Amino acid sequence: MKGSSARTLPEQDIDRQAALQAYGLLPGQEGPASPPLGSAHRADTGPAAARTALDNLVDLAAKLCNVPFSVVNVITADQQLQIAASGVEPGICSREDSMCARVFLARETTVVRDASDDPRFANNPFVTGEIARVRFYASVPLETASGFVLGSLCVFSDAPADPGPEQIAMLELLAQQTVELLELQHRTLQLNEALEEVRRSNAKLGDFAGRVSHDLRIPLTTILGYVELSEDDPDMPPQHPAAEYLQLIGSSGRRMLAMLEDVLDYSKVGGALHPQPVSLRTAVADVARDLGIPFGSGATLDSEDVQLHADPLQLRALLQNLFSNAVNYRSPERPLEIRVISVSNYHGTAVLVADNGKGIGPADRQRVLEPLVRLHREGDGPGSGLGLATCRRIVQAHGGDLTLTETPGGGTTVVVTFPAAP
Repeated sequence: MKGSSARTLPEQDIDRQAALQAYGLLPGQEGPASPPLGSAHRADTGPAAARTALDNLVDLAAKLCNVPFSVVNVITADQQLQIAASGVEPGICSREDSMCARVFLARETTVVRDASDDPRFANNPFVTGEIARVRFYASVPLETASGFVLGSLCVFSDAPADPGPEQIAMLELLAQQTVELLELQHRTLQLNEALEEVRRSNAKLGDFAGRVSHDLRIPLTTILGYVELSEDDPDMPPQHPAAEYLQLIGSSGRRMLAMLEDVLDYSKVGGALHPQPVSLRTAVADVARDLGIPFGSGATLDSEDVQLHADPLQLRALLQNLFSNAVNYRSPERPLEIRVISVSNYHGTAVLVADNGKGIGPADRQRVLEPLVRLHREGDGPGSGLGLATCRRIVQAHGGDLTLTETPGGGTTVVVTFPAAP
């Protein structure tokens, strides 16, 4: 096998390498390619399903043309990589030695009954016996919708052959299917890169929010401390105008501190989870007790206890946010009631937290799940607009989902799904 010496690639080959890299078809990348024959470092270079699909396609191509061998060749700037093969082990050779490299850019199907009689291939090492003794040879370019030719679907034999027009037409159809499979892999890689970029961006945003909240909380806490000292100063008479000013400063400062705590909590969600079996009944009872809601009257679990596969601390934060919303947005017309219902199947568990409060209109249910969105209705309690957004992030970090609907008779029902334990 002839090797290629180190050199500066021409512009068109640099573009070819970049395109193949985007498709995940270069050695060492995450793509459908199988490790090349004789490579010094064998590694899993892509999802097994993609490799299996390619292997099935080349196997079908060989059977269709009644020949023993079929391969999918990817042509790089200086090599031919066989990423799937039937009848032979997938291998690698120099582009100079490749038969397909001589014809694939013509964008036409090449069919040769006996390659030893064809001037294009007669001296090729795959024909002369230096590498193999190919006689029948047929190659269909793998051209994408953008016009880029990845390589070829190639069938061959060590004896002359004459496949019919219908067989060649079916071979071209299999080449199209091969391109679609590689395009799907391309889109999957693009999606994975986009998701990874979103994760990095969210992580940076969370770190920034956490640092800002922490840095602002320290001076704000100091200010509130001095306000409290001034309010307790015996030399400050209650009727003094400064007393009212201090009260306003303290009230605003505490609201800002509560908002900073919400931002800090929101920035922490989605980090490292430590899921384990958690009793829903115990979690509900603990949160109700912390908020001063009678468990069994004000808050009830209207189903058998279930074990959720969840992070205990984040589950507690989730329920605490939902219960606090029920308290803050309770209806003045009826006593507060919070009902927790669970429904389980083999997919996981759905937890319904239903209150009888003011409710949320259909037009606002999706909007209030976004960060910093509040409805600003008359009589509503204080809030930062991060409670439901934090809840949704907690659930999504567990692989579940959160939706809002109406409680029969009035109020809001939050539906939370937790996947089953793996």
